[in-house]
Amino acid sequence: MIDFKELLKEHGIAPSIQRIKILEFLEKNRIHPTADMVYQALVQEIPTLSKTTVYNTLKAFTEKGVLVALSLFENEVRYEYNTEPHIHFKCIKCGKIYDISKAFECLNNKEIEGHKVLEHHVNLKGICKNCRD
Repeated sequence: MIDFKELLKEHGIAPSIQRIKILEFLEKNRIHPTADMVYQALVQEIPTLSKTTVYNTLKAFTEKGVLVALSLFENEVRYEYNTEPHIHFKCIKCGKIYDISKAFECLNNKEIEGHKVLEHHVNLKGICKNCRD
């Protein structure tokens, strides 16, 4: 089990109930949610939670390297707990975003054709296996 309180301290973020709950949600629900989706999922459990708190918390987590903020396919920002190299696949029917762990070889390279790789983004669109059935 992940000690989120300790994880936040390691990244220089003061732990609070709201911050821990947001991080727990993202770790358990790898759905690449928007800030509003995080808020909607937690507001029943934490009635004092505000959208501003969610936005500010996600911004702090991203700035400190706890999460990754993604601008994948539209003009919306989504958040994910998985900071390992991987590919994103978005279904054009259901709108879900999936992590593809079978990374292309180039994702493991720190240098490609003499270029130093600092970060990478590979996004695919199509129809997911659930919508195809």
